[in-house]
Amino acid sequence: MIRVLLAEDQAMVRGALSALLALESDIEVLGSVPDGEAAWRDLQRLKPDVLVTDIEMPGLTGLELAQRIQRHALPAKVVIVTTFARSGFLRRALDAGVCGYLLKDAPAEQLAEALRTVHRGGRAIDPQLALEAWSEADPLNDRERQVLRLAGEGQSANEIAERLNLSHGTVRNYLSEAIGKLGVGNRIEAYRLARQKGWL
Repeated sequence: MIRVLLAEDQAMVRGALSALLALESDIEVLGSVPDGEAAWRDLQRLKPDVLVTDIEMPGLTGLELAQRIQRHALPAKVVIVTTFARSGFLRRALDAGVCGYLLKDAPAEQLAEALRTVHRGGRAIDPQLALEAWSEADPLNDRERQVLRLAGEGQSANEIAERLNLSHGTVRNYLSEAIGKLGVGNRIEAYRLARQKGWL
């Protein structure tokens, strides 16, 4: 029996995934939660074989959850089901040890099959996305990504510096590095491009 925990912030999608997987005789849905923090608590409590998660969620994102699972060496395997067909997201997901990456518009039966593949120790990655993922590398480092994300959310350099315990000058350097690497004119354009590519 494949024991699954679902993490998805949209109630309708969460219910549909739960109902879909309940039809499979070899899959048991242990629980379904609306955000990353709840998923993290249930991962430790329920010890599922597989976590099926979205990327964008309140609290912790699916990628942050995967990184935390990897860091704490939890046995749960991670399958991401998302609308984001962006190669940058897939690359970051694979770096975080994710075993499956499917798009929400894939045929329903693909999910159950992907869970079986991942449970057996394989990988289930959308093939078109897998090809794109290796065509363009993410130029940003973790700190540049963090600073750029906060800048894109409207925070000033001073606010970012305070939040990340950095000096104002260091924040400006990170922003200027990110802008330069992405070949754009300002921090807003840098944020938009990095989001579009899936690097944030």
